[in-house]
Amino acid sequence: QVQLVESGGGLAQAGGSLRLSCAASGRTFSSYAVGWFRQAPGKEREFVASISWSGSTIYYADSVKGRFTASRDNGKNTVYLQMNNLEPDDTAVYYCNARRYLDDYWGQGTQVTVSS
Repeated sequence: QVQLVESGGGLAQAGGSLRLSCAASGRTFSSYAVGWFRQAPGKEREFVASISWSGSTIYYADSVKGRFTASRDNGKNTVYLQMNNLEPDDTAVYYCNARRYLDDYWGQGTQVTVSS
């Protein structure tokens, strides 16, 4: 069982930065790939970024490429999403998701609001 807790959301101005954290319980977290997703009001949840268990493979949605950076510290059981040059369209609830084989866990989400 893995429990995920996101933090670091809040209010930022356009052009600003925030760093989200996804802290996990469970000794096997380092073997999970982790994804970041977001859901804006009235919209479907969408993929933002993913990072492999080792951190060696990272993918980004085109909308955030060059602005967001995913990383992980397996020693701290934490995955990060550094968000720079934020835009109002980045406003959403951000979720982290841990997957390994048939295991699939989600956090409760953290709100990010970007003002213009």
